[in-house]
Amino acid sequence: MGAENVKDNNGKKAVKSGFWYVISNVLIRAVGIITAPIYTRLLTTAETGYANNFNNYVSILSAVMGLCLIYSVGRAKLDFADEFDEFMSSIQTLSSLFGIIVMAVMFFVCPESGMLQFERRVVLILFAYLALYPSIDYMQYKYRFEYKYRENIAISVIITVATVVLSIALMLAMPAERGFAKILGTVIPSAAVALWCYINLLRKGKTFINKKYWSYALRIGLPMIPHGLAMLLLARIDTTMIAEICDYSDVGLYTSGYTIGSLLMFLTNAIGQAWLPWFNERLYTKDYKAVREKNRLMMLLGCVVTLGFIACAPEAVKILYAPGYWTSMYVVPPVALGTLCQYFYTNYVNVELFYKKTSLIAVNSVIAAVINFGLNAYFIPKYGFIAAAYTTLAGYFILMVLHFICTRFILKHAIYDDALYFVMLAITCVIGIAYIMVYEKWIIRYCISILWFGALAYARKRDIINAVKMLKNRRG
Repeated sequence: MGAENVKDNNGKKAVKSGFWYVISNVLIRAVGIITAPIYTRLLTTAETGYANNFNNYVSILSAVMGLCLIYSVGRAKLDFADEFDEFMSSIQTLSSLFGIIVMAVMFFVCPESGMLQFERRVVLILFAYLALYPSIDYMQYKYRFEYKYRENIAISVIITVATVVLSIALMLAMPAERGFAKILGTVIPSAAVALWCYINLLRKGKTFINKKYWSYALRIGLPMIPHGLAMLLLARIDTTMIAEICDYSDVGLYTSGYTIGSLLMFLTNAIGQAWLPWFNERLYTKDYKAVREKNRLMMLLGCVVTLGFIACAPEAVKILYAPGYWTSMYVVPPVALGTLCQYFYTNYVNVELFYKKTSLIAVNSVIAAVINFGLNAYFIPKYGFIAAAYTTLAGYFILMVLHFICTRFILKHAIYDDALYFVMLAITCVIGIAYIMVYEKWIIRYCISILWFGALAYARKRDIINAVKMLKNRRG
């Protein structure tokens, strides 16, 4: 009975944390949207590109510098339940040692003229930052699997607000080097929080070196490095190929539409953050029925939110962008549907991670990235930049199929309502793409949306009642 109470309590915590993750992610994203006009008025396009290029290298190199040890945390919370603090302290030491070694190598290798299109000081800042930054991920993952959502959200909010304030202050104080000031404004707050996380993880775990923990984390983490790089390729290769095949005007239109379409990811990621700890606990006790029931509701919610998002996309584009950018609205539906595919295939990735089969994840990601590259090479020259949005959707759908095959037929685990999920996704894709035909007729578009939403609400009224009950229980 006590174990059941713990499960129910964790279920309530998962709902509550999911609710607040969504709210915090929306607010943090809102800060980014509100401050974007400020940055564009303080920075030239070249300075913006300089600072964004630094962020791109952070994204790419972080997949290697942290050794992807973060992927071992979820399962380690179960396998080392009584030693979790020691585990976290130890893997942090491992990744920071690797980061320090790479940073030292770069100190001697980097010429005075610099490299990676940066001067030497920026290169050294980049690698010093990468050596320290993983501690934020470790602390946030630790909080996530301990259902400490307040502390987790606080870290994100502090970094976001401090970055905005310091970036603006430094850009005003350093008018001759505003691109560099923007980089410092990004690095300093995160580095300060990372140092706090590093000290606290060490203070609580008091473990520097442990071969058992290191071996465990490396077996799970190292195969995820090619996965991380392949996913970056899948997300970014479109822009590069459009620039080469079309022109920078098309790049601007594509990235503008892609930015709107990918906003949906902030919601789906927030839900996934809250879901994963509860999912791992239920899978550990083989409570497949509970997983299946709750997950079915989550996937239905994802489909409804995606269609609502696609229906409102033209207005979002017209509010945020000048008329010359309005063509980008046609990029939003396939990108949003690609995000939905990610939301669906994460279910299978979570199973692969739970059973420590990260090599399967890596292979699937590489295959999808290669296929996406081939589709881009064929379709972009024929149909232009909008084709890249559809090849991205195809790439993520292929990735979902590959993860389904691995989970169902290689790992031999039938946890989800797989057939229902593919039907739900297919119907959502058909309706989502069909919306494009009425994008210029807003009255028809919203009437159609009200009709299908009303029909769905009537057909699934029991699920809606259950969802409302779950949200009410977040106070528990």
